[in-house]
Amino acid sequence: MQAIPSYDVLIGEAVGVPLVGWEFAWTDGRAVGSDPSWSFPEMARRLLRRAGSLLDLDTGGGELLAELAPLPAHTVAVESWAPNTPVARDRLGPFGVSVLTELPGGEDEFDVVLSRHGRLPADDIARLLRPGGTLLTQQVGSDDLADLNAALGAPIPHPKKWNSQVAVDALEEAGLEVTDVREERPLLSFHDVGAIVYQLRAVPWQVRDFNPQRYDRELRRIDAIIRTEGRFSVTAHRFLVQATRPA
Repeated sequence: MQAIPSYDVLIGEAVGVPLVGWEFAWTDGRAVGSDPSWSFPEMARRLLRRAGSLLDLDTGGGELLAELAPLPAHTVAVESWAPNTPVARDRLGPFGVSVLTELPGGEDEFDVVLSRHGRLPADDIARLLRPGGTLLTQQVGSDDLADLNAALGAPIPHPKKWNSQVAVDALEEAGLEVTDVREERPLLSFHDVGAIVYQLRAVPWQVRDFNPQRYDRELRRIDAIIRTEGRFSVTAHRFLVQATRPA
């Protein structure tokens, strides 16, 4: 078995990796898990087979949307986080996708709205869906990686509860009919402390004041656990909702 590099080497590597879009390939094999039992891409592909128009909310760097190609002739993506917007435009431009920084202002425009780990503005989704159109969303729940925050002694990232029931209530209040609801808490296992640092850099709202120096003592404690037990496991929180606008 290959020896794990020293703590300082792992931290240095993780801090030096450029962050581009929502690309987590650097952690392949180093952070394993967090995927629920359903496949959001496969569910999305089934919807797109009969769709003439698509809106993708918070597309990140456009990674998922590019994976779903071929796309409907009228496809719009929204990405308001400045570092991701040019990445998404470069990736999605060849597919003819317009990348906006704000929600479209029209009505009855899209057959399908997707939101994978993005916002869920229920009233705007109801406005933008055509009658008979479908929303498919996979969300990160408010309990996501809460035990990582606890291990670091950091505040919880989401003081307000965010789960499938809260989302369903909002969508139904906006006039949509919910047709599918699923919720799971899969494990996510980190196999070196560098993967944790990369995760917290890529998702800065998990621990808002994070830097390795501030949390050095806690990270070294986690590093020791990984070297003894082979992993440090925490619980993810995912839920999926599918809903339609009544025809």
